[in-house]
Amino acid sequence: MFDPVIAPSGTLLGLLQRGRGDGTLHALTAPRAEALAALNHCVLRDPRHDWQVENRSLYYARLYLDLNGDLDAVEAHLFDTEDVLDTEESRTGLALAVLGHLASYGRRDALALLRRYATSGTNWAWALDELALRDDDAGLRALAAPVLARFPADPEGEAELAAAVRDAFEPRPWRLWAEDSRESIATRVRAAQEAGCFDRWQRQMRPTGPRPGWSVQAVFEWAQQGIERGAALHVPAARCLSAVAGPEDRPEIVEAAKDGSEGARCTALRYLADSNDSEALQLIERAVATGSAPVVGAAVDAFERMRSVAAVDRARGWARRPDPLGAAAGRMLACRGGAQDSDLVLGALREAVMGEGPDAPTLWTLVDGAGRLGIGCAAPVLRHVYRETASSHLRTRAARALAATDPSFPTGFAVECLWDCEETTREIAARHAETGDARVVEQLRRLAADPAEEAEVQTAVRSRIGPDAPAV
Repeated sequence: MFDPVIAPSGTLLGLLQRGRGDGTLHALTAPRAEALAALNHCVLRDPRHDWQVENRSLYYARLYLDLNGDLDAVEAHLFDTEDVLDTEESRTGLALAVLGHLASYGRRDALALLRRYATSGTNWAWALDELALRDDDAGLRALAAPVLARFPADPEGEAELAAAVRDAFEPRPWRLWAEDSRESIATRVRAAQEAGCFDRWQRQMRPTGPRPGWSVQAVFEWAQQGIERGAALHVPAARCLSAVAGPEDRPEIVEAAKDGSEGARCTALRYLADSNDSEALQLIERAVATGSAPVVGAAVDAFERMRSVAAVDRARGWARRPDPLGAAAGRMLACRGGAQDSDLVLGALREAVMGEGPDAPTLWTLVDGAGRLGIGCAAPVLRHVYRETASSHLRTRAARALAATDPSFPTGFAVECLWDCEETTREIAARHAETGDARVVEQLRRLAADPAEEAEVQTAVRSRIGPDAPAV
């Protein structure tokens, strides 16, 4: 899947793509046709950079309800000929998840589309998982025959069926079908369930990787083999090293950290940092100066994991370095520094935004640090990150940091956060939004009554509008 093209944050489409609460508020006041066009664009062209982590489906489903939007565009997308050519889950996953939420809200047209797609669509397993949570037993039983017909009645087909049963996210349909009154269906599903369990047992009985009795050198060789086939194994290799290495092996490990192969060097650096070895910091600095890109990355990661006072002190000296180690030092101070490190953390935050933009991965830790340290003068930068980032998870972190640093947050961004796509952001808003705004009170009551809302959000809402809460 290609990275999505995100519209400017000041446009309706850009707001909806980001999942911002202002997107919903603007859509409800925009011409309905324009709002539905922007909504359909988002649902049919998933705007998330990480579609497996970021939430959008409930956010978009609620907006379909508020706009009383039809599902013609979603139907055309699901059953387009491209569905056969592009089999990636990311093409249809968001649309199916939105339909699932709409079905839970009682939209029969959404339920019908899910049933139809489960029988004929490429991403049928996702649709079946959505139906497993929303459909009744009769509706699921009606899908048994068409779903099983996808798998030929030959050894290869039976193996694919067993894998589908084994890997199903929601087991309810398969359990129903295993008890189906039609013997041909029940027998086949039960056989697939047994085959899947046997396959899982076999894989557990054939573990790969290090064995008891391996030497330090054998662990290093295993890590290097991973590098050569494109798999980074230095993290599990370092854990293995903890099990097989003794005090007498330290010179060999230190030497590997200095001049070993890539796999050995990454493993040794991780092991020494986790062990809080006296030479770890010196070896990390040497690796950043002389190592390849994988070695530099492993060295930086190993440094950020360190918890010692010496590591934090060294971070204060490294924080202004214009290299990956300097960036890592800023992140360490954001996590473990004290009030005296506020200027260094703020400098790292500003540098990251100016140099890498509002979606830089390093911002996640730095934004948290600004909030943890209560750096009030970081609020303008945090507001910029909040507005511009395409990551709804980073926006959550920015909202949390603003709640700790920006006095205007309760009457500003906290209000729109009540409509945000991420439940954690809605929870923050429920705890901080100023209830003098009539929209806030109305939305709090809606969230409290919505069965699709997360429990943590509803708990936060009840703390504001419950019988023991201050009057709103």
